[in-house]
Amino acid sequence: MPKRAHFFAGILATACIATFFLSTIVVEVFGSRPSVANLKSLIVMPGLWILVPSIAITGSSGLFLAKTRKGRIVDSKKRRMPIIAANGLLILIPCAVVLNRWAAAGAFDATFYIVQAVELLAGASNLTLMGLNIRDGLRLSGRLRSSSASAVRARTQ
Repeated sequence: MPKRAHFFAGILATACIATFFLSTIVVEVFGSRPSVANLKSLIVMPGLWILVPSIAITGSSGLFLAKTRKGRIVDSKKRRMPIIAANGLLILIPCAVVLNRWAAAGAFDATFYIVQAVELLAGASNLTLMGLNIRDGLRLSGRLRSSSASAVRARTQ
């Protein structure tokens, strides 16, 4: 059960961040200010209420699964998780809340866009780190072969 919870929560968390990231870019390029305000509101509620538990489940189930595992891949995943968590708690969540309030008030000034740029950079960073964790998780589960194993197989064929 922890393996399935870890897998599905990790995919859900990554999908949430990717959705927030892409929808922010699309609505900023093609949308109106009211649509930006609506998106910011949706990111906070229900978005964060889906994202935060899924990240918590991913992290706690990952720690549980890692108790019995050793190795470079597990160590890499363990090193990435505090960065992902800190990035989310210290940058992404506060930015989402502040941007939602400013957008609701119609405060689309330079500060709004600077904070949004910070949010997008942090989101891109978390997407990258979470993608690496998904890749390594698939390798640990045997669903994805490592590139070195593929290279060895290609040379022997």
